[in-house]
Amino acid sequence: MAFPNQRKRINRASNQIRNLVAETTLHPHDFVAPLFIEDGENIKSEIPSMPGYFRYSLDLIIYEIQELVDVGVQSVLIFVKEGDDKKDNTGAYAAHPGGLMQQSIRAIKAAFPELLVMTDVALDPYSSYGHDGIVDIEKGEIVNDATLLALVKMALSHVEAGADWVAPSDMMDGRIGAIRDAFNLNGYSHKGILAYSAKYASALYGPFRDALDSAPGFGDKKTYQIDPRNRKESVDEAYLDEAEGADMLMVKPGSFYLDIVRDLSHSSNLPVAVYQVSGEYAMIKSAAAQGWLNEHDIMMESLIAVKRAGATVILTYFAKEASKHLIKNYPNS
Repeated sequence: MAFPNQRKRINRASNQIRNLVAETTLHPHDFVAPLFIEDGENIKSEIPSMPGYFRYSLDLIIYEIQELVDVGVQSVLIFVKEGDDKKDNTGAYAAHPGGLMQQSIRAIKAAFPELLVMTDVALDPYSSYGHDGIVDIEKGEIVNDATLLALVKMALSHVEAGADWVAPSDMMDGRIGAIRDAFNLNGYSHKGILAYSAKYASALYGPFRDALDSAPGFGDKKTYQIDPRNRKESVDEAYLDEAEGADMLMVKPGSFYLDIVRDLSHSSNLPVAVYQVSGEYAMIKSAAAQGWLNEHDIMMESLIAVKRAGATVILTYFAKEASKHLIKNYPNS
């Protein structure tokens, strides 16, 4: 009998050796925790389509952030849910210095000055039509260049309030260059831009839109988000964003688009972020609730897959839970 000279199982024989030769590792510093904030006091409201995830009033979000910081998470991305009285077809309130977003930035940075605070830049939470841009009502179209002016004002208001990074999620053409120019001209050249470069017109965003009441009032978002059938287009978008002054590129969603993550990680020297979106979270939670999957194991496997594909940064609703596991099992990592 000829025995094998190469025995691959030797490097799988124990937890210690598996950890020693692991090609992909996770750390709480890899995660950005998305946070949903709504107006009011003493509010902790579970999002029905995102079991175990909540919208918080500003007074309570501080306690949630403290829990994140305690398990090693260093970065958050803020979203706000505004009332209908703050919505119109101009997005003007998005830049109001007294708006909920601007209040939240100031309060969070005051309480956690070392925390990296990123903010969502798009008009859908402020749009009476639920779209990421200004709508030409007669044509039923989202107007690109007029939207850029509103996005620039919005982004400037965020960094003026103390945000470290802005994350334009609107997918309007030229928005990264417009925001970068405005930052340079107004003394904010040190502020970061996380570009949603490969944001696909996915069916996985439904629970998020429930969280912020931001579903489109008519039509869909396919005229500005990327067609899921396309791959090369995402590389083109990323190239444009990098040339316009982005500091980090994002792929959204995550699990269904790992080929795009690999493409961007190979084609750009910028860090690549992945947003593990609400639908991905909801699927894992739902399957686990039925006993069909082990929630903990599939959570960690899904995050490892994203990192293995080439992501440097992961935006995930599992940030706190995954970080707890990591500091418990790999305390010195």
